Amino acid sequence: MLTRAYISAAMAADLMATAHAMADAARRVILPYFRSSGLAAENKLAAGFDPVTEADRAAEAAMREIIAAHRPEDGILGEEFGPKTGASGLTWVLDPIDGTRGFISGTPTWGVLIAVADRDGPFYGIIDQPYIGERFEGGLGRAQLEGPHGLRSLATRTSDALSQATLFTTFPEVGDTTDRDGFNRVRDRVQLTRYGTDCYAYALLAAGQIDLVIEAGLNAYDIAAPIAVIEAAGGIVTDWRGGPVHAGGRAVAAGCAQLHAECLKILSDF
Repeated sequence: MLTRAYISAAMAADLMATAHAMADAARRVILPYFRSSGLAAENKLAAGFDPVTEADRAAEAAMREIIAAHRPEDGILGEEFGPKTGASGLTWVLDPIDGTRGFISGTPTWGVLIAVADRDGPFYGIIDQPYIGERFEGGLGRAQLEGPHGLRSLATRTSDALSQATLFTTFPEVGDTTDRDGFNRVRDRVQLTRYGTDCYAYALLAAGQIDLVIEAGLNAYDIAAPIAVIEAAGGIVTDWRGGPVHAGGRAVAAGCAQLHAECLKILSDF
């Protein structure tokens, strides 16, 4: 389980309570917008399409209010309102709606991402899917899912061979041309590939439902919470060279060391 020696039991409890309060607040704000008529989406890109909605901004604002009230010395890195420097050495990494394209399309594969990180990276995180009512939590001694079937432990699964693995990614056209070539090389060796699941793919990996997630072009707020949840569940998340990926970039997440190593051998050429 992910932890830090300097974090006391009382501090861990406070961090977890704050994170759950933020996830609860984001649920309350977001759900009235989901599948509602007339939800407008602005495009953040001059070329391409990167949507943002009122729900994204309102959810992040609600989470920031909770941090300001309960842990004002902590820093914040959020997708919609940028960074806030803190004095505690801890930073909350927030993505109010990871998968806004799915959100505006009505698919329940988006999620709220909340992580706590220090200079060594994220050590606690939540992936919350408000519509389904599933909350995946990892770090500080926890690796659990609370949802319609109650509370259960999270544990990644092991797979004997890449040829038997299930691979998820968000876009078929992941990253640039080189990134796509690397992804396709792994895709051609697995049993099953699925697309379009955004952060929910990482949640499924932590729950032992799938084996691999490969992405490119990530920001820190896209990957911080998934790192914490997956590592707490026994999985591995790195960049394509086997190094840290909590700052973003190209990520490979695997349920076990064997599959991770096989992927790195393939991806090291790209």
